[in-house]
Amino acid sequence: MTPEDRRPDPDALLAHVQQEEEKEARGRLKIFLGMSAGVGKTYAMLEEAHRRRTDGQEVVIGVVETHGRPETETLLEGLELLPRKELPYRGVTMREFDLDAALARSPKLLIVDELAHTNAPGSRHPKRWQDVQELLAAGIDVFTALNVQHVESLNDIVGQITHVVVRETVPDSMLEMADEIEVVDLPPEDLLQRLKEGRVYFGDQAAQAAERFFRKGNLIALRELALRFTAKQVEAQMEVYRRQHGIKTAWLVSDRVLVALSPSPLAPTLVRAARRIATALKADWYAVYVETPADARRPEAVRTRVLRSLRLAEELGAKIVTLQGERVVDEIIAFARSHNVSKIVAGKPMHASWLERFRGSLVDELIARSGTIDIYIVTGEGEPESRHIRRAIRPTRKWPAYVAGILVMALCTGIAAAMHDHFNRENLILVYLLGVVLVGTWIGRGPSMLAALLGVLTYDFLFVPPTLTFAVSDSQYILTFLIMLVVALVVSTLTDRVRLQARNARMRERRTATAYSMSRELVSAREIPDILRIAAVHLGEAGGERISILLPDADGRLVRRVGEASPLDAREMGVAQWVYDHSQMAGAGSGTLPGARGLYLPMVSSRGIVGVLGLHPEGQNPPPPEQIYLLETLGNQIALALEHTRLVDESNQARVVIETERLRNALLGSLSHDLRTPLASIVGAATSLIEDGDDGAIGPKGRKELAEAIKEEADRLERLVSNLLDMTRIEANAILVRKEWVPIEEVIGAALARLAGRLRDHAIRIDVPADLPLVPLDPPLIEQVLYNLFENAVRYTPPGTAIEVRAVKEDPELIVEVADRGPGLPPGTEQKVFEKFYRVAGPAPGGLGLGLAICKGIVEAHGGRIWAENRGGAIFRFALPLEGTPPAVKPEPTDPAAGAPATPRPPLKRSVEL
Repeated sequence: MTPEDRRPDPDALLAHVQQEEEKEARGRLKIFLGMSAGVGKTYAMLEEAHRRRTDGQEVVIGVVETHGRPETETLLEGLELLPRKELPYRGVTMREFDLDAALARSPKLLIVDELAHTNAPGSRHPKRWQDVQELLAAGIDVFTALNVQHVESLNDIVGQITHVVVRETVPDSMLEMADEIEVVDLPPEDLLQRLKEGRVYFGDQAAQAAERFFRKGNLIALRELALRFTAKQVEAQMEVYRRQHGIKTAWLVSDRVLVALSPSPLAPTLVRAARRIATALKADWYAVYVETPADARRPEAVRTRVLRSLRLAEELGAKIVTLQGERVVDEIIAFARSHNVSKIVAGKPMHASWLERFRGSLVDELIARSGTIDIYIVTGEGEPESRHIRRAIRPTRKWPAYVAGILVMALCTGIAAAMHDHFNRENLILVYLLGVVLVGTWIGRGPSMLAALLGVLTYDFLFVPPTLTFAVSDSQYILTFLIMLVVALVVSTLTDRVRLQARNARMRERRTATAYSMSRELVSAREIPDILRIAAVHLGEAGGERISILLPDADGRLVRRVGEASPLDAREMGVAQWVYDHSQMAGAGSGTLPGARGLYLPMVSSRGIVGVLGLHPEGQNPPPPEQIYLLETLGNQIALALEHTRLVDESNQARVVIETERLRNALLGSLSHDLRTPLASIVGAATSLIEDGDDGAIGPKGRKELAEAIKEEADRLERLVSNLLDMTRIEANAILVRKEWVPIEEVIGAALARLAGRLRDHAIRIDVPADLPLVPLDPPLIEQVLYNLFENAVRYTPPGTAIEVRAVKEDPELIVEVADRGPGLPPGTEQKVFEKFYRVAGPAPGGLGLGLAICKGIVEAHGGRIWAENRGGAIFRFALPLEGTPPAVKPEPTDPAAGAPATPRPPLKRSVEL
């Protein structure tokens, strides 16, 4: 191991210092994790609390749920217990953890049980884990307990195993924040025995738990989940420790396999061997390819073979990693140590052994530098190369480049000849070195090496005495020639390497810029046509204009959505359909259906294949590997955007279904009560009237009271049905507003008159100024709004309290207010009360919960707004716009002698139809 390998990473040290500073500012979190209820998490947590208290640490219990278990309750003795906070909710008082009291007490260690608990409405945070975050931020250490089924990332897995949907979950980031996780483990047989003895649940609850959740298979699976999850968390902590302390030697506590890929035909064999090794060890594995400057000189067929090997590894479950560097071994060893790889799979060299001794072997260097990492050497014949690959690998003639190199050196010779009489002979060497640099930069490595050799020979032939011959009179020139040749070769090699690195950097920058630009635009796209439009623009820039996108229809058959100009006959559509059905690349230049004119790539998202991306080259040559790689990246981004759009649509549809079901249940629940009650009263009164004998025991007064009861309950039924019909009209946008210019006091009076009987026990206070203007409104509809508001006030306020009605002009609106002196609205429900079927909990009689929703619909149909507030009771206000010019009202004729109307007139009615 080199000194560089032992030296800690400065960035890791800086991150470690910053993390330590953050840890010092916040409290420490310890989580007691179990596979299910009853394993003893709370018991183990309280035992640890007693040990801490014995050691002199200040320990306070914030909240602990004993579930009536005597042994757990016994452990509470001797520990300070914070009183719980009482919160009223729907007529029930709920006792919750008092976060403010805990912060004010600020102990060194606080016990907060049941991390996944949902707090009662009215609490500061909806979840208890959020309370714990605030405690930690305040510098308080926290012990808490959690079952593995409440971990967010495991929620779906637990549901598949147990067929029980767990609603309360804790995000994984909370567990990653933990300084320590302790698994409280118990064999499933012992837990089932505890359940049978009534030490977990009691009575029928225990029997139900045994039949549903607490089955032995479920417990075994949950136990493995808990142990594996904790093992991953511990492993992550170990990796953090290694990085913080600059430990680059792999700690082989668990197996990880790395297969080092190369352009060799043996690469697919290596991938399969690595897969077998990883499967046998049940280990994660990586497929790593290191891009070097030499990759730019490789034929496209060879680069395509590399991409196929990487794709094969991905299909077999490997994590694909592409690195860039000068030396393959350096990058592989660095990656293996940083990811704690235990085994590296490499291929046996396929070239001659004498060549290994001359330039060294990658395998030998891996073995020498691997340290504690095991090296697996795989041999084999490799996959046979097809004829077109062998033809592509065979060196092609590049005589124009070499001719250009010769011409550059001829130009340098002319310059040197012109300088010969004015400069020392040694200075002429620099002219030839400059020529070598220019050839290496503009043309390539081979021509630059030829230029270096020609420069030495020309310099010797023309400028070193005796001239015009290769003989050398001074033996010192031999050393000069050798140094000149070596320097020229080194310069040409370095120049060529820099040129290739610049080319690779430009290619990577292009891929990154294109992917970033498209992803940034896709974020704002909400509809599929917008996504396809953005995709067409960027795919055209990346792969030319002959690009097509095919998406499935309802029957799973592909339909072209982008690229109408691309040639897609029945044969090409068949190839694209095969790609969609098998999620594999096919077409020109691939190993599947290579006779097709186009190359087709699957567009894959997290839920599977979404569509197919088609690339149609202009000529006969298949697209280069870099272009295929870029198009694959862009295609997968498009797939994710399409998937996101579909998920949004599915979510909206599910939300509509859930809302519809909720409304249906609410409607049925309300109708079952609110229809049954008046019907029962009507049937009872009618039965009494029918059964009354000839003697008339009920009497005329009693008959009248029964008849009035029947009428009152019938009116109540009529109002229920009217509310349902009104709500249906509002939902269907079928409400028709016929506005008239009307004094608002007339509408208020009409609504009060309709409800006069029910308002007997309430004082009505009306404040309507006499100078209010006429208001454009639909009188029956606004009367219904006021009626519903008055009825709501009567229903939710005790007898003897006052109901206030007020109207005021606030340009450009007229505001009407109905206020009561009842208990008011629960905090946070000021907007919810206008939702359909929403009813405030309380002792008031039921209803459908449609009255205020109808008010909202009618007022908004007038172009107004309605809202509710609390101020010593509930206040409902609605505003109507004052639009247009009211008509003039003619004064009534009066008796000139008396100054009064000549004849009696009815009350003033200033309504004029618009």
